[in-house]
Amino acid sequence: MEAVVAANPVIKVAALCGSLRKGSFNRGLIRTALEISKESINGIQMEYIDISPLPMLNTDLEADGKFPPVVEAFRKKILESDSILFASPEYNYSVTAPLKNAIDWASRPPNVWGDKAAAIISAGGGFGGARSHYHLRQIGIYLDLHFINKPEFYLSAFQPPAKFDSDGNLIDPSSKEKIKEVLLSLQAFTLRLQGKN
Repeated sequence: MEAVVAANPVIKVAALCGSLRKGSFNRGLIRTALEISKESINGIQMEYIDISPLPMLNTDLEADGKFPPVVEAFRKKILESDSILFASPEYNYSVTAPLKNAIDWASRPPNVWGDKAAAIISAGGGFGGARSHYHLRQIGIYLDLHFINKPEFYLSAFQPPAKFDSDGNLIDPSSKEKIKEVLLSLQAFTLRLQGKN
């Protein structure tokens, strides 16, 4: 049994939500991903990283090659992760300002995003945030982030039947299964990039 455990490495996933709203559906997606990774997928250790404390990017805040403490702590968590799970709504056909700010802080030299696998999940109106996926993928090119191509997950949150409860928790079983598929794909791709699969 121990040999089997040793053969299945654990990957660290940093989960970021682009919405700061307390009842955010996208934060609900992250909660679901955390639950799935703990209960039904071996080999994933996921941590939600709150981006709300980050100041707006201002290089005047960098001094002697150091960043503000909250930025240093954020960058360290990204650096220590093997892969990234982004959950973000679409604002004006793009990523949200808080998420872009977090991305920019972690890309300041030295870039801590490089050579990591990543996946995107989103919930929102109309297209479910799908258009923001394309912008995030474009940003990832410069950052050397490697996104899984499939499955894609974008949930039209306001179409019946209800997908979320009043607290923003995902209640739709088929969406939960799709998130599990995304996580399994992210896990496999991360291990492949690391030469472990």
